[in-house]
Amino acid sequence: MAKCEISWTNRSEDGVKRDMNVRKAGDRWLFFKREKRYDRWEPLEDPPLEDWLELLDGVRRRVGRRLLKPQEEDRVKRAILTRYPMTEL
Repeated sequence: MAKCEISWTNRSEDGVKRDMNVRKAGDRWLFFKREKRYDRWEPLEDPPLEDWLELLDGVRRRVGRRLLKPQEEDRVKRAILTRYPMTEL
């Protein structure tokens, strides 16, 4: 399967606009962030729940368009529930 990247824009806790990029590497998802267009992508070691939910939304959209396998949605859900056990999906 081809490489998978999902991107979106949001605001950080202090109100600064930032670009988010998530890449699939093996069975893991690697989160990266940057504040401006020409800044370097910085790894985000412990992404908040909101970023994981945004990733889940992107995965669901790609599964619907048959760009990702349906099992990938379950993997992301399990990753969310292991990090945030009280979350309802």
